[in-house]
Amino acid sequence: MLQNMTEGKPLSLIISFMIPLLIGNVFQQLYNIADIVIVGRTIGVEALAAVGGISPLFMMVMMLTIGMGNGFSVVTGQRYGANDMVGVRRSIGTGTILSIFTVIFIMLVMHFSIDYLMVLMNMPTELCKDARSYVMIIVDGLAFMMAYNYLSAVMRSLGDSKTPLYFLIISSIANIVLALIFIIKLSWGVPGSAFAMVLAQALSGILCIGYIYYKFPDLHLSLNDFKITWSEAWAHLRMGVPMGMQFSVIGISVMVLQSVCNKFGGEQIAGFTTAARVEQLAVQPMVSIGISMAVFTAQNFGARKFDRIREAAKRCSWLTFGYSSAAAILMFVFGKEIIGIFLDNPSENVMHAAGLYIMYSVPAYLFFSQMFIYRNACQGMGVSAVPFIASTIELVMRCGAAIILADMLGYIGLCLAEPIAWTSGAIFVYISFRYFIKLLEKKYVALE
Repeated sequence: MLQNMTEGKPLSLIISFMIPLLIGNVFQQLYNIADIVIVGRTIGVEALAAVGGISPLFMMVMMLTIGMGNGFSVVTGQRYGANDMVGVRRSIGTGTILSIFTVIFIMLVMHFSIDYLMVLMNMPTELCKDARSYVMIIVDGLAFMMAYNYLSAVMRSLGDSKTPLYFLIISSIANIVLALIFIIKLSWGVPGSAFAMVLAQALSGILCIGYIYYKFPDLHLSLNDFKITWSEAWAHLRMGVPMGMQFSVIGISVMVLQSVCNKFGGEQIAGFTTAARVEQLAVQPMVSIGISMAVFTAQNFGARKFDRIREAAKRCSWLTFGYSSAAAILMFVFGKEIIGIFLDNPSENVMHAAGLYIMYSVPAYLFFSQMFIYRNACQGMGVSAVPFIASTIELVMRCGAAIILADMLGYIGLCLAEPIAWTSGAIFVYISFRYFIKLLEKKYVALE
């Protein structure tokens, strides 16, 4: 069901939109968590280290498809907010063509550079075979991942956050079942986990296509909607490329962190990877509120309702402040117990490495939450440069801290990299939001 977010109480609209999105994001994380749990508990720590060691590379690819899809859908949401259904259909057609080119480009780059990237990431030799097969199977099935990420972003931009959730739940369950079959019953090892993920993503993409076709006649596309003009392509690329780069920059920085971590050995890799997966679950409410803010902002920016954008940002800021404080406390108290779920009889060194990561990262959850709200608000207003610059700041601070502090403090220095990056990014996007909303409001008021 499509939802107009230009009328009604901002916070109520965002929360109602965010709840199914949050559940969906949690299930999205189950793709990775299922790998960690199943691989870690059935194959062993070395297999877990292979998947964990290469996961930032997979994450970078996944984040690029998510970023490009979300960026393209911002244009769709703005046009929907302006009641331009012809423009909505042209936006979906253009975004589809651009998504196809995105997939082809990523696949070519990965096939030519995978061996070099593994060397760059300091991947231990004994882990390379499993790591390479895992990531390349996923890359070869990238079209399915892009299909779901783009079409779900389109549905969310039109106010429908529930339908992508249902499809994600189905595909997540399929992923777990298939992984168990491929790994335990068929003894395919680490590649079995990757095959399960690709097939589950294919299922979710097919469900999205079928649902849109049968339920929304207004979104049926004609051949004219797929005819790309330079102005249409530029309208989408100016949003999609910076947001894709923003997400890929995050992936690159995580890859650098993992390459530093890989120097410390298999047990530290396993501990670091497991703690990071637990953290990804813990921060999903903040991520979901941020994505909801982007959709809300895009529609209200299209309707030129700047006061509603300000009110939503303020209320979401307080909401995430409360959650981030609670999440930090829970992670401090129960973090190690949660980590124990992922591994069968983990060693003391693995648990110690995971515990250190949690101890140093959770105090910065507050900055993480604010960063997502104001960065996505800027994206929704079409100020694509701000998220990209913010991500670049994060990249520099995260990588710089990891490389320098790891040499000075060892593994603890690596654990400090994320808090430093989040704090720096949050300060920049908050100042940028306050500046650009005033500038844009003045511009459009003058035009009226």
